[in-house]
Formats: sequence, C-alpha cells, structure tokens
Amino acid sequence: MTTARVLADITVGVHILALLYIGLGGFLAWRWPRSIFVHVFFAIWGVAVNVLPIPCPLTALEDYFRELQGLGPLPGGFNAYYIYGTVFPRSMLPVVAAVALALVVFSYAGAYLRWKHREHPPAHAMRQA
Repeated sequence: MTTARVLADITVGVHILALLYIGLGGFLAWRWPRSIFVHVFFAIWGVAVNVLPIPCPLTALEDYFRELQGLGPLPGGFNAYYIYGTVFPRSMLPVVAAVALALVVFSYAGAYLRWKHREHPPAHAMRQA
C-alpha cells in the first residue's frame, strides 16, 4: 500500500468525522458550551460547501492523493461517491437534510437551555442558600 493511498484513506476518515461533527457536534456544547462556536463555523461551512460553488478542502485533498496514485478525482465529489446510494439512497436526500437540520436545531436549543440554567439558577435554589 502506497503512502498516497494511506493518506487518501485517512482523509476519507477525517471527512466522515467532519460530517458527523456537522450533524451531531452541537450536542457536545451540552457538556462544553464554548464548543458551540466551533460547531457553528463547521455547520455554516458544511451548508456553504453543499449549496454554493465552494470546493471542500477535504475533497480537494483526497483528490490530490488520488492523483498521486494515478486515479482521477472523485466522481461527483465526496458525498456522491461515498454516501449517496451507499449510506442512504439519493432519493432520501431531502429527508436526510431535514433530519440533519432538526438535529442541529435541537442540539443548539438544548445547549442554550443548559447554558441558561447554568447562568441563572432557579429562584428556589437562591432562597435556600
């Protein structure tokens, strides 16, 4: 196995972790509230890369390692190559997008509520102190 192949495989793994973080990383803010700022950046970036003509740096990096192996770029990009039709059918994309958005909104709402309760203890707790 060549170095370029190993680096391409590592890039795929990092890309998958980044996608999981985009969808689920807001829940980390329930435990570590300041991590929400990092997640907001990743979430905005994830949407921008899929909606605007902005190249994903991880896809570009994998394409570079594929080129070193004599392979062409990923046909259709990372999502089309690894996810659509493999993890879920392309026809389910609107449902998957809606579920992902709902998870992000739910995680942010939960992070906000946890933050709010940390900053402002309930009135009955203040009376007992």
